[in-house]
This record gives sequence, structure tokens and C-alpha cells, in this order.
Amino acid sequence: MTMIKPKNTSNVVVDYSDLEVYKLAFQSAMHIFHLSKKWPIEERYSLTDQIRRSSRSVCGNIAEAWRKRRYPSHFISKLSDSDAEAAETIVWLEFACECGYLNKTEYEELLDKYDHICRMLTNMMKSANKWCKNF
Repeated sequence: MTMIKPKNTSNVVVDYSDLEVYKLAFQSAMHIFHLSKKWPIEERYSLTDQIRRSSRSVCGNIAEAWRKRRYPSHFISKLSDSDAEAAETIVWLEFACECGYLNKTEYEELLDKYDHICRMLTNMMKSANKWCKNF
């Protein structure tokens, strides 16, 4: 059963899922999921699980940061966790490419997306006060 949330058609960020960084992270995690379905079975409990977990954690930590934005230090902390998970995902992408599970094009595309995610998260952390307004 797929749970689809109604799309926000305004440019106003109402929920974490409206954030461009969340959308990119979710799309990238799903791309990794579909690519990793083809990886060798012996990687199931190592590389496959690790990259799926870290890529999904980027999204989870963004959602947690959003819910903690009334406290700027907590907001920044969760975004920092998300950034760390994105960096970890980059490491697993490097292993997947080196092991021949990703071709160069797939690797470079995902690397570019995760680099962009990290930059977006850094910018959000730098401007935490913009996101952490009184409720």
C-alpha cells in the first residue's frame, strides 16, 4: 500500500516534504534503492543495507530537524546528522562504483546529487534563524 501525501502547490514550505533538499534526498534514495536491487546477493547484508540505510536516513533526519525547528540548536544538530548520512552515502557510492555495481554515469549522477544535498543542508544550517521562527 502506497501512502501518497497531497502535493503542496504553493511555494510556501508547510512541511519538511515541501523542502527542495528533502525532495532531492528522497528521489536519490529511491534511485539507489532501485539500482541496488540488481547488486549481488552477497552484498545484501553489507553494502546494499548500508547504502539504503544511510540514504534513507538523510530524509529521516531532515524530517526530524523540521519538527525540532523551534529550537535552533536542535534543528542544526539534526541537519548536521543528515549531512553526515549524506557523506556516508557518498562513501558507499564510491565502494559500489569501485566494485563495478554502478557504472561511471550512475555514480557521477548520484555523487553530484549528494554533493548538492550536502551544500543545501549546509546553507540551511547557516541560515537556521530563517527556518526557526517562533510558533
